[in-house]
Amino acid sequence: MKKLAVTAAALFAVAGLAACQQPAQKAADAQADAVVAQGDAAADHLKAQADATVAQANADAQTVKADADRQAEALKEQADKTQAAADQRAGEIKDAAKGH
Repeated sequence: MKKLAVTAAALFAVAGLAACQQPAQKAADAQADAVVAQGDAAADHLKAQADATVAQANADAQTVKADADRQAEALKEQADKTQAAADQRAGEIKDAAKGH
């Protein structure tokens, strides 16, 4: 917004200087300045969109990582239970063999 105000002020300053120039030159300068101002505004808008896109991507990445962490933790717990069950069963087998 500030950039647009500064650009508008510059346009008025250029317009003041243009009073000393030929009408065609004044019109061309004013048109060129307007094109620059419009380009600056469009670039600012695109940069804001880029920033918003990056922010959203970061938020999405954090969500995906949190989900992956939860899934990994659940799988580790399942692995621990599976290993404990296997150890218990192996112990039972050994104990049964000792009894014979």
